[in-house]
Amino acid sequence: MHDLVSLTAVGSIAFDSVSTPFGERERMLGGSAVHFALAASFFTTVHVVGPVGDDFGEEHVELLSSRGVDVTDIERVAGGQTFYWRGHYAADLNVAHTDDTQLGVFADFEPKLSEASSRAEGLFLGNIQPDLQRRVRAQCEWARLTALDSMNLWINTTRDSLIAAVGEVDCVLLNDAEVRMLTEEPNLARAARALMDIGPRIVVAKRGEYGAVLFTADTSFALPGFLLEDVRDPTGAGDSFAGGFLGYLDMQGTERLSDAALRRALAYGTVLASFNVEAFGTERVARLTEPEIAERYEQLRAMTHFELGD
Repeated sequence: MHDLVSLTAVGSIAFDSVSTPFGERERMLGGSAVHFALAASFFTTVHVVGPVGDDFGEEHVELLSSRGVDVTDIERVAGGQTFYWRGHYAADLNVAHTDDTQLGVFADFEPKLSEASSRAEGLFLGNIQPDLQRRVRAQCEWARLTALDSMNLWINTTRDSLIAAVGEVDCVLLNDAEVRMLTEEPNLARAARALMDIGPRIVVAKRGEYGAVLFTADTSFALPGFLLEDVRDPTGAGDSFAGGFLGYLDMQGTERLSDAALRRALAYGTVLASFNVEAFGTERVARLTEPEIAERYEQLRAMTHFELGD
């Protein structure tokens, strides 16, 4: 790990109640910033920025701290309630059904970045209101690699703000339907090109269990999802993917991002997402080890490697 590099993640810190065909959990630790930070912490130092309420226990902070995550900018709001999401998955685990959302302290969230967070070389803007993303981006003048995630809610309700936010970052990570929705372009390759015309030089289209596609001005590269026989809960998989992807790039140094480095990053994102879905919430990634990541990375490489024969 490089001592001088670090990555700031701004997003939700939440309690999730989730039901899938394989079980259910009540009020487990979740949120975009949490899933991202746990995954990225295997590669670099992560600063988490987000609000929590009085109901957020110290054991959750300690889980992040135990992974080397900087929790200085977790803001405790006295008298407030932590962001809460309840959802369920049916047979198609690619589709999350929202049953309840309680914004709590997130409704009035105004990000406050410490000097360490604002001077990080990498910045991940989790799935939050686009104008908030832009205000955070403006505080991070030192960032050499900035990335954002979003969702269909913001595309439908704050489209102009989201397009403005996209124009101010280097990398966009959206699912493939959102890439097409935002650009109003039905073909994914054309849609990615249209996104790059707005400003970012890297577009990653996440495709759930089917993997992800990386687009730059010069190339495109696709990886399948890692084939698993036991999938429990996909909640947070996209943020775990982003954590693996951006964490690896931050560890490499963000000044020169070669095609090879981007492809390896896509593989590490795929690997971290595959561990995330093996258990509920943060359960699997919280006990994950670096040797397990290295082993699965090699398995993914073997699974996707081919040679042209006679």
